[in-house]
Amino acid sequence: MLISLLLGVCIGLIMGLTGAGGGILAVPALVAGMGWPMQQAAPVALIAVGCSAALGALEGFQRRLVRYRAAIWMALAGAPCTVLGNMLARELSQRLLMFLFALVLLWVAYRLLHRHDSGSGHVPQDKVKAGQLDPETGRFNWNAATVALVGLIGAITGVMSGLLGVGGGFVIVPMLRRYTNVSMHGIVATSLLVIALVSCASVGAAIWRGIVLPYEFCVYFSVASAAGMLLGRFFSRRLPEQRVQQGFAVVLICVAIGLIVKASMRIV
Repeated sequence: MLISLLLGVCIGLIMGLTGAGGGILAVPALVAGMGWPMQQAAPVALIAVGCSAALGALEGFQRRLVRYRAAIWMALAGAPCTVLGNMLARELSQRLLMFLFALVLLWVAYRLLHRHDSGSGHVPQDKVKAGQLDPETGRFNWNAATVALVGLIGAITGVMSGLLGVGGGFVIVPMLRRYTNVSMHGIVATSLLVIALVSCASVGAAIWRGIVLPYEFCVYFSVASAAGMLLGRFFSRRLPEQRVQQGFAVVLICVAIGLIVKASMRIV
């Protein structure tokens, strides 16, 4: 129980400091802390990440930031794809999954270190290619391009969730920023709802294909993660965002290197 609480608080703290993307470290933490294979760690991590994301999404609803139609469409497109991701995870070797996860960590770290925008405004109009918001209603213009874009984001998120046990915020946030003119606060709130919904689907797919979850551990881990997230959000208001993101990127790089070394040495 103590290990589950400690790991949960640490992951929640990182999520609170860095945003939903901090949950990407849940799987490596369980692999290192519990000695589990990634196939077993992934659904447990998603339970905690999904619960924490649901709390954040609830706050977004209260502030009227969630684009719930887009979130629901992404979740509907992503849910079936979690099954595909789960099937791939079952077929791939532990070493290959570790290498893939390490590449994802390095890619996220790269984006964090090369992000120069303030992260709070709207995407300039000349950069918007799809997903245009109606200035009068504040809602998406649901044309064919918007439907295809949002569905594609959801599908990619579903595959990554089922394959690696990640929430998918690192996919949703940059794609919505690049191809829509939703504010960053709205993107994060919407992303949290998608993560919560897709995580539920991915965990369900894992249970359906026979993975037995340590339910007591999951409860302690999820509660501790939620508590850690609240603590992290408290400190995040008092720390410079750029420094936090840079520090998170360094942590991601170190974890990625550790996974690569572990996979190379066949310590699984």
